[in-house]
Amino acid sequence: MNAPRFGHGLIVGKFYPPHSGHLGVVERAATECDRVSVVVAAASNELIPLGDRVDWLGWAAAIWPHVNVIGTMDDHPIDYDDPVVWDAHEAVFREAVTEIAGGVDVDAVFTGEDYGDELAHRFGATHIRFRRLAGGVSGTRLRADLAGNWHDLVEPARVALARRIVVLGAESTGTTTLARELAASLAAAYVPEYGRTYSAAKLAAARQTAYAAEAPRPWMDGLEWTSDEFELIAARQTQAIDSACLPHSVVVADTDALATSVWHDRYIGGPHPAALTLATANRPDTYILTSPEGVPFAQDGLRDGETVRDEMHQQFVLALAESRLNWVAVSGSREERLRLALRACAPVLQPGRWFSPATEQPTATSESS
Repeated sequence: MNAPRFGHGLIVGKFYPPHSGHLGVVERAATECDRVSVVVAAASNELIPLGDRVDWLGWAAAIWPHVNVIGTMDDHPIDYDDPVVWDAHEAVFREAVTEIAGGVDVDAVFTGEDYGDELAHRFGATHIRFRRLAGGVSGTRLRADLAGNWHDLVEPARVALARRIVVLGAESTGTTTLARELAASLAAAYVPEYGRTYSAAKLAAARQTAYAAEAPRPWMDGLEWTSDEFELIAARQTQAIDSACLPHSVVVADTDALATSVWHDRYIGGPHPAALTLATANRPDTYILTSPEGVPFAQDGLRDGETVRDEMHQQFVLALAESRLNWVAVSGSREERLRLALRACAPVLQPGRWFSPATEQPTATSESS
C-alpha cells in the first residue's frame, strides 16, 4: 500500500444534505492523507440543522478513524470574486480546523468546486479537484427531488429523513390489514410486527419445554414475561424500520417501540423507558390508530381476548396523546379506514416536507365513516 501523499487534508462544504459524492471526496482524502478535517458549514436560513448534517456525515465517515468532522455556522454571503467576503469565510474555516487540528498545517484541499483553487491558495495547500460528471449527484438535485434520488444520500441521512408512518392498535382491530394496504397504496416499504413473531416463538419454546417435562401444554395466558424481553422486541422492531428506510423513502410499519411500551404496561406494569427512548430516536411522521369499533374479534391463539380489547385501545389513545406527535384514530369499513389513513398521510408526504421534519404543533383526531 502506498504511503499517504499529504499530512493534513481539508474538505469544506455545506453537505446540504450529505450524499455519496461527498463521501467519495472524503474517501479519496482519507486514502491520501494522514489526517483529514471536514468542516460542515451551515447558514441560518437552511432547513437541515447543522447538527444533523454533522451526525449523518460523521457516522458515514466513521470507518476512517483519521477523519474528523466538525460543524460551524457561516452566514457570510457567497461571492467568490470579493476578497473581503473570502477573508470572512477563511476565518470561519480556520477557526473550525484549529478546534480539531490545532497547530497542524493543511497541505491538501479536496473539493469538487471552482472555489477550491482559492481555498487551497489561502491555506498554502495543493488543490485536489474532483470533476463532476454532467447529471451527477449534487445537493441541488437532491433537494429538488429527494425521493427520486434516494440512494444518493448517505445511509444515516436516509434513516433520518425517510417518512415513517406507524399503524398500531389493540389486538384484532385490523392493524396489520391496514398497514399492508396502506403501504401498497403508497408504494412504500412495509415492516411487519416483530412482537408477534417473538410471541409465537416464546410459546413454541414453552411448549417444547413442557413436552419434555410431560407437563400440561401451555397457552399464551400462562407465559411469564420480563422487561428485558420487551426491550429486545422494541429494539428489533426499531432496527427493522430503520433498515427499511435505506432502500425506501416512505415506510409503513405495523407497530413500533411506542406500542411495545404500551404492551409492557399491560403485561408487566408501567411504560418501558428504553422502548420509549427508541420510539423517539427517529419519530414517526404520523401514527394511525385502528379502532375496535365494528371489527369482530378473531382469536388466533396468540391474543389476550376480546374482554381487554377496548381497555387496550384506550391505553393506546393515552400513550399517543402523551407522545405529542401527530396521530389519527380510524374506524369504519376496511375501505373507509384506508381512505382516512391515506388522507392523514397526505400532508407529511408533500415534497416540501422532506427537509422540515415534523416540528409543528402535533394534531390528534378521530376519523370515522
